[in-house]
Amino acid sequence: MSFDALLWLSFGGPEGPEDVRPFLENVVRGRGVPPERLDEVEAHYQHFGGVSPINRLNREAIEAVRATGFELPVYFGNRNWHPMVEETVERMKADGVRRALVFPTSAYGGYSACRQYDEDILRALRAVPDGPELVKLRHFFDHPLFISAFADGVRAAAETLTGPYRLVFTAHSVPVSADKAAGPPEEGGFRYSRQVAEASRLVAAELGVTEYDVVWQSRSGPPQVPWLEPDIVDHIDALHAKGVTGVVVCPIGFVSDHLEVVWDLDTEARDRAAELGMEFARSATPNADPRFAELVVELVAEHTSGAPVRKLSEFVAAGCTVNGAPCAPLCCEPAKRPARG
Repeated sequence: MSFDALLWLSFGGPEGPEDVRPFLENVVRGRGVPPERLDEVEAHYQHFGGVSPINRLNREAIEAVRATGFELPVYFGNRNWHPMVEETVERMKADGVRRALVFPTSAYGGYSACRQYDEDILRALRAVPDGPELVKLRHFFDHPLFISAFADGVRAAAETLTGPYRLVFTAHSVPVSADKAAGPPEEGGFRYSRQVAEASRLVAAELGVTEYDVVWQSRSGPPQVPWLEPDIVDHIDALHAKGVTGVVVCPIGFVSDHLEVVWDLDTEARDRAAELGMEFARSATPNADPRFAELVVELVAEHTSGAPVRKLSEFVAAGCTVNGAPCAPLCCEPAKRPARG
């Protein structure tokens, strides 16, 4: 099928101290998050000079895709910070783009991981009448290049430790209700947590590791709302109580570093391990790996040249949508939108 461009669609992040508060207000717009919560998260960003690495890393990943000889022009748009997706789609229209593929920087299903990107696409097209048709690429949590990049990241992290370690996979927590609604109703829900568990299993299998843990991080929202648990810091406490002396944390839920990786893992989790006298290493996220660019090119080729769908699990190849419509009826229906911050 014929396409004119690729839209690289991401979450976005501030690139200076003055960006932080308006960025966070964009993230929580319409969700009634109290100002005190924004104050807390803003302090995390200001700890790093008000800069999240996510925009820089996305630009580097886009350049890596272009360096493969990729023939389509690549545009960059964000949900929550400049370049905003509405601005980017307006530019695509002005450039004469009529039909484009969309690469969302999330490997998984679920509301926050997938359906919200459909909402971004729909919002952009409503803001840009007669804009290009936008076809979102599928989930890639089980793509062999995604798995091998993470596996090599774990190997490199483990080499920095002097003793035995426990392998711990972590992904962004979501409300249990949101996970229960993840996927089409006939699938029984929990698409997000099941996909995270499967990606973790695939990485562990490539490493030859049979015992590992899958935990969560970065929860927000009122404490009375159940979220996926255990939290990574609480889990480090539990491992220490069992006599574990070292841990390698693999952020399997993230394609690139951003504040929720460098704060929750590189700061809070690492500091807690140090307090307990445990060795700690965090494996790299994959988008700095050349295989990540190859993965994107392969996903595009599935649409442009009929390339085979490469995947390592029995999960359905889901997530491909057109112009923001859900990939299946009632899929990941956002009855209660999970707050993120």
